[in-house]
Amino acid sequence: MRLKIKHFVAFLTLVFVFACQDAAHNAKIEGRQIEIGTSIRPSDSVDSFVSPYRKRIDAVLDSVLAYSPATISKSDGPYNSSAGNLLADIVLAEAQPIFRSRTGESIDFVLLNHGGIRSIISKGPVTARSAYEVMPFENSIVVAQLNGETVKKLVLYLRDYGRPHPISGLQVILDQENKIQSIRIQGRPLDNDRSYNVATSDYLLNGGDNMVFFKDAEHSTLIDYKVRNAMIDYFKKVDTIAPVVDDRFYKLE
Repeated sequence: MRLKIKHFVAFLTLVFVFACQDAAHNAKIEGRQIEIGTSIRPSDSVDSFVSPYRKRIDAVLDSVLAYSPATISKSDGPYNSSAGNLLADIVLAEAQPIFRSRTGESIDFVLLNHGGIRSIISKGPVTARSAYEVMPFENSIVVAQLNGETVKKLVLYLRDYGRPHPISGLQVILDQENKIQSIRIQGRPLDNDRSYNVATSDYLLNGGDNMVFFKDAEHSTLIDYKVRNAMIDYFKKVDTIAPVVDDRFYKLE
């Protein structure tokens, strides 16, 4: 018995020593920047290890989901654009059923930002990679409830900012002197006495692109759905995507 106790004590001592050594070993992590240039030669072993993962990712990203008969751009209109209209319409279509199922309410309109669109969609096949190129950010869709006065501030921002920010469900008409002639939401005039559910991104809700009017939101609902994933889901449902510059925001001549 005495011998067994000695062995047990020796075992605990060894465990303690090695444990202390491991702790000391993991207590410090160092790193250094390695510049990738012509001096770095490809490694066959690394390439062969990464290759099956790269092939799988490329197969997923490059599978054709839809078709675009023309180039879709964010620069083909002064007040709204084909790319902006597509993105805002997608968010309204894809986020609406999720928001309704969780809250019993409806999204009234969508506002995103022109700068968030990072690429055109070229004429031809549309893939998941197209969605990653247009929307490389991890922005999620959030629905903010704004009262009528705050919606007016939002529209003044759209008029004054000088870029065709994506909107859907909202129509703004300016007169020849650049004054707001009408604001319609889902086809009806703005009602100052009610609140509206506005789908946007978490980036804009937090004041991105100087959209500070969102700080006056009565409350907001994060629906755990990335803008990019909404695009991919939409592309899977349709055969052809053909957005156009329309009358959702324009100035009378």
